[in-house]
Amino acid sequence: MSEPATVGPVDTTGQHGIGTNWAGNYSYRAARLVRPRSVDELCEVVAESRAVRALGSRHSFSDLTDTEGTLVDLAGLPADVRVAAVDSGEGAVVSVSGGTRYAELATALHEQGWALGAMASLPHISVAGAVSTGTHGSGDQVRSLAAAVRALEVVGPDGTVRRVERGSADFDGSVVALGALGIVSRLELDAERGYDVSQEVRTGLTWSALEGHFDDITSAAYSVSIFTRSWDHPDQLWLKHRVGLEAGADQFGTVAATGPLHMLPGGSERAITAQGGVAGPWLHRLPHFRTEFTPSNGEELQSEYFVAREVALEAVARLRRLAPSFGPLLLVSELRTIAADELWLSGAQARDTVALHFTWVRDEVAVRRAVRSIEEVLVPLGARPHWGKVFEMDAGALAEVFPRLADFRALRERVDPQRVFGNAFVDRVLAEG
Repeated sequence: MSEPATVGPVDTTGQHGIGTNWAGNYSYRAARLVRPRSVDELCEVVAESRAVRALGSRHSFSDLTDTEGTLVDLAGLPADVRVAAVDSGEGAVVSVSGGTRYAELATALHEQGWALGAMASLPHISVAGAVSTGTHGSGDQVRSLAAAVRALEVVGPDGTVRRVERGSADFDGSVVALGALGIVSRLELDAERGYDVSQEVRTGLTWSALEGHFDDITSAAYSVSIFTRSWDHPDQLWLKHRVGLEAGADQFGTVAATGPLHMLPGGSERAITAQGGVAGPWLHRLPHFRTEFTPSNGEELQSEYFVAREVALEAVARLRRLAPSFGPLLLVSELRTIAADELWLSGAQARDTVALHFTWVRDEVAVRRAVRSIEEVLVPLGARPHWGKVFEMDAGALAEVFPRLADFRALRERVDPQRVFGNAFVDRVLAEG
């Protein structure tokens, strides 16, 4: 077998050979980065490594994907998108390599007449990376990206591939797994017949309208996002209507935007998916950003917290009171809804959820200070952090809000007792005592 392709020179500082994450706030410290070109090569790399992690698409904001050993870039594996119809032809199972980005997967599905039920705001992220961190789209009836997983193929510490299927004993603990159970080489996902979506942006929403009509507003479209730049008032209401499933006409005192709007101040409208109510294929409307442009602001940090739907308005009220303290650091916040799932480490595990997202300027010291103050008001409400973004909660606090965390620790002990897939991040969030 040929040697896996090594990317760049060995560089233990991570300053030159491996580089930084997408946001530029973290430099990788791994001893080497390899890009296997087949699953066999991947298995060999893992079997020979004392410490190994999958890199993903570099969209995490911490040391989540780093290691002192070998980083593996799965982008070299063929996407190999395979679709098989099920459920009398109305649904399908799509099989795809873990390193494939959602944009590539969505394009391949669309060309065959199929679709995903949800996409994140960024189509640039890898499928395995998004799933393993509990990333999501939006919608009262729309579950997280991980909830679409039917099966995983995972390379374990001895370099062999194990298959975990929906309904098996370990499945609910193996999907959102932080890379701690092995490297996901392949996934099978639920798919459905292709559909069109129209996207409109409206302004003029008030907090009082949101408080009085929260359920009506979040159900006003297939996918709904509420953006605020200061928490003084909501700036924009994004409604993504699935054609054929349009909701009622009540717009809650808002008015239609007269042209395309970016959610970030100074952001280029060219980077945003088409607005104005013009219908188009699902993959060109469900994400906020176009694949060919740098998503969001680029030089930024992000945090996100998930709260149970029934306490969402109280969480909003607490953040509004706190906002003057973190306002100078904030670029924009977004509120979205997610339907419940049963995945142990999912932000929406066992409860319908509202996601509270923060896009920050790239000042890590100041942002972490702000995040601690936000956690002081949200954690008492049962807030869970997004694993891939900036948060300060320790293992004790995480165990309080993720009721299956101890079960996940036990699963990890059984699957990877030598901690081949461990790292500093995993050690922190899974620490006992």
